Amino acid sequence: MIYYLSCTGNTLWAARAISEAVGEPLIDITSLSGQEHLCTPQQNERIGFCFPVHGWRPPVLVRDFVQRLRVVGSGTHYCWALCTAGDDIGETMDILSADLSHTGLTLDSEFSLQMPETYVGLPFMDVDKPKREEEKKHQAEADLNEYIGMISRRLCGERHLHLSHWPRINSRLLGGAFKRWLLTDKPFKVDKNRCTGCGQCARSCPTANIIMNEHLPEWQRNGHCLSCLACYHHCPARAIEYGSRTKHKGQYYFEKKKK
Repeated sequence: MIYYLSCTGNTLWAARAISEAVGEPLIDITSLSGQEHLCTPQQNERIGFCFPVHGWRPPVLVRDFVQRLRVVGSGTHYCWALCTAGDDIGETMDILSADLSHTGLTLDSEFSLQMPETYVGLPFMDVDKPKREEEKKHQAEADLNEYIGMISRRLCGERHLHLSHWPRINSRLLGGAFKRWLLTDKPFKVDKNRCTGCGQCARSCPTANIIMNEHLPEWQRNGHCLSCLACYHHCPARAIEYGSRTKHKGQYYFEKKKK
């Protein structure tokens, strides 16, 4: 089985490809309740985790899920993880591995894919240029095909990760700042004159944090926002902004690029 979280489609693309190749089901983490989750894999079934990197760490939603996870026969199943990121992943896999330790699971192999940028919530960050976006997708497809072969053969000790020279600083210092100050839906606003009321923002939100109120999106301010900006990227009318930080920036979600 493959547990996954996807916000703008990069991770879902990878998770689906692996699922089809190894013949094991996908389970959307957002579809599971907030209570303890019992994992009962079949004999010889692999256990995989796919997710995007948020602030050089696994997303809060993924970490919360792992804390609620209980695995039957945890020490007998091949376990792997794959994350997607616009650049480097810092200590993401080390953090996930530590979180998994209470379940009895040990990561046998770890993988990352460098995918088109999606986080545009800071002044110096924007989506990739079209050429760079296509280059990343092309390389990611090649890397994923190699990873699928390794997962299919249950290879252990594989660690194919995009790391920078400062993984500790990125994950611990910058990641801590991201969680403390940037993990919020407060900056979101909608241009009422541009919004068409299509509801695509609400449908794309992985935490169901948006409701449509009189044909306009309304963020719930309940602490569940991942700041993944999926609502911003999926808006066909460019009616959503994350404060002033996203003004005049591009949009991206897998398979479709909008300017």
